[in-house]
Amino acid sequence: MDGTTREATFQIQGIPFPERVVKYWARVEQFQASKEDLLIATYPKAGTTWTQEVVDHILNEGDVEMCRRAPTQVRMPFLEMTSPDGLSAGITKLEVMDPPRVIKTHLPIQLVPRSFWEAGCKVIYMARNPKDTVVSYYHFDLMNLTQPEPGTWQQYLEKFMAGQLGWGSWYDHVKGYWRERQNKKMLYIFFEDMKEDPVREVIRIAQFLGKQLSKSTIDHIVQMTTFSAM
Repeated sequence: MDGTTREATFQIQGIPFPERVVKYWARVEQFQASKEDLLIATYPKAGTTWTQEVVDHILNEGDVEMCRRAPTQVRMPFLEMTSPDGLSAGITKLEVMDPPRVIKTHLPIQLVPRSFWEAGCKVIYMARNPKDTVVSYYHFDLMNLTQPEPGTWQQYLEKFMAGQLGWGSWYDHVKGYWRERQNKKMLYIFFEDMKEDPVREVIRIAQFLGKQLSKSTIDHIVQMTTFSAM
């Protein structure tokens, strides 16, 4: 694959995924999580990178240089994804990393490897309203030539409504995690809340992660994770 070939989707337990995800699925399913691992879960284009950067800044207590130690996908590997050239898979990175690991996923809750729940890992889930999510997802799929062919906006919107895009139904995704938020060690946050009051939300995330940070550190983290700064 040369990185400019649009992929077909294939189903895992009735949910469509890009071919790259299916390639390593057996290893993803068998991944052994540790109790110290943290899972950041979202539907695609729902604020994943933003959440990852906020979490990394909190864990490193606002140390900007530490947060620049490597690209996001190296610091916090994407559990189920493989690079277009097939040379770099998130699962490959994770298998050789020592806990505690911060792990990104777009998997719906029923496909998250069982070891995360057995280990009692903490999970941060960010949800974003469907209108902004689908617009962002459409433009991403237009731009990223390895993603499945998006078609016209009308066709794409209908596929989104029917749960036929990669990673399946937005509706099932956000509701699946919502139903389990009190049964697991989960912090369920909203993209819109983070935009409205980032200080409040960074404090919530820090408390969930067991980090006591000063007001100046919180303010610094908020500033360093704005769109313009990132």
